[in-house]
Amino acid sequence: MPEPSPEAVPGQRIDKWLWHARIVKTRTLATRLAASGQVRVNKRKTARPSRTVRPGDVLTFVHGGQVRVLKILALAARRGPAAKARALYEDLSPEPQKPGPDQAGAQAPVAARPRGTGRPTKRDRRALTALRQR
Repeated sequence: MPEPSPEAVPGQRIDKWLWHARIVKTRTLATRLAASGQVRVNKRKTARPSRTVRPGDVLTFVHGGQVRVLKILALAARRGPAAKARALYEDLSPEPQKPGPDQAGAQAPVAARPRGTGRPTKRDRRALTALRQR
């Protein structure tokens, strides 16, 4: 039996799918994300919120400061509970990299203080600021 053509498989707008899958909080944010041109569908950039996605498509985009790679497993007719939303996709995202001390994006070390010593004084805060700026 021949496989159905991609046009025969039902699809859904990418902004609606992102909202139904609870990737973003509102439909407006989903539209903005899709229109930003930073979403790739099967390795091809798309800047249209009306782009149709189907089960089997792979979405790649940056959300919340990390790269997300999602394989669409199913479409939804409505925005349901989080447990059902997680069943709509498979997360293929790489593990987030923790910056090392030699990387430019490394955070300043946290100053250790004994527990229960209260808030730092103005002198302590100035010392902490000087430490972080090094």
